[in-house]
Amino acid sequence: MTHRITAGFMPLTDSALLVVAKAKGFAEAEGIDLTLLRESSWANIRDRLAVGHVQVAHMLGPMPIACNLGLWPLAARTVVPMALGLGGNAVTVSNAVWELVASEGALPDLVPSTTGLALHRVVRRRAGQGLAPLRFGVVHPHSGHNYELRYWLTACGMVPDQDLEIVILPPSLMPDALASGALDAFCAGEPWNTAAVLRGVGRIATVKAAIWRQSPEKVLAVASDWADENPDALNALLRALHAASFWCGAPAHREELAGLLSDPAHVDSPLDWLRPGLAGDLRIGPGLSMRVPDFFVPHASAATFPWKSHALWFYSQMVRWGQVSHDAASASTARDTYRPDLWRRALGPLGVALPAANAKVEGALNEPTPVGSAGASLVLGPDGFFDGTRFDPDSLDAYIASQAER
Repeated sequence: MTHRITAGFMPLTDSALLVVAKAKGFAEAEGIDLTLLRESSWANIRDRLAVGHVQVAHMLGPMPIACNLGLWPLAARTVVPMALGLGGNAVTVSNAVWELVASEGALPDLVPSTTGLALHRVVRRRAGQGLAPLRFGVVHPHSGHNYELRYWLTACGMVPDQDLEIVILPPSLMPDALASGALDAFCAGEPWNTAAVLRGVGRIATVKAAIWRQSPEKVLAVASDWADENPDALNALLRALHAASFWCGAPAHREELAGLLSDPAHVDSPLDWLRPGLAGDLRIGPGLSMRVPDFFVPHASAATFPWKSHALWFYSQMVRWGQVSHDAASASTARDTYRPDLWRRALGPLGVALPAANAKVEGALNEPTPVGSAGASLVLGPDGFFDGTRFDPDSLDAYIASQAER
């Protein structure tokens, strides 16, 4: 039996699992006729899923939660049976802003604390001079980019929406917006940070992998009704994507992967824009490179497992920034959006490492650590937040209260 599945995706490096599942025959081997539909904005992805043009989508990790919380008038009930990798984002600033933060002590080392404190000093100085707040771009209100940027800024003493302006823009437009002066900085996925650096219009100031190591990013979003009605097709798709994640994680395949992603039907960008993010050898400024080994993790460290603690951290940030009111029902909706049971159902028969728990304390591991699992052995971490905090999903109320006090 052939399963016909249409998947929406955005032109980003972390669409790799879907691209490879089709291009390398992993979907076909599972009996799937996979069609990839390239989109220009996350809103289009959301709407395509809502009206049934696609059954599954490459989606920002918080977006399915927002769908299920009713934060948009047009949104399909959505489940997340798989993540599509860890990490992959960066914060890029204009050359002019980098000169300012460098004058306040920032170094080209991607360290979020020193760079953030330098940025805070710049922000205070500009306010004292009566200058307009700096404008940062993020890709969507319900995005890891928005929440990790706000987390970083707040931990370094700034007040988002007061000390700095945050606006929404599709990721592929970020470098142009930086070049034109429409933005002073942005937080986006690859290859758009590298594009800004190689075009000479920006510098990478810090990265997601430094703000919160091995943190969640994109997920496979699936229309809930379709998932319920087509369990065999969903199982087959998850198996194909698992095989693709293993292939993408092999260093020997990076050059071929860059070639696949550069295709006009996929990311449609030069190879030189794609190679740094895939390898974790980032070009952070003119003549400057830095190794970030866990910049983008497609397979290792249970990178495709849909942890409920990831869902609840995203939810905590929705509450923090006034997007939703906190109550037991909303927290339950967020928690139940991520479905590790579906991941286990599809992949358990393959003998892969099955995490023993559905959630974990985020930020608890300072080094790679073997953890309980069925099947193959599993090593997680390090997964720390840069400011040393932890998120215990069993103490959600206390965590939300503590953030309100900051």
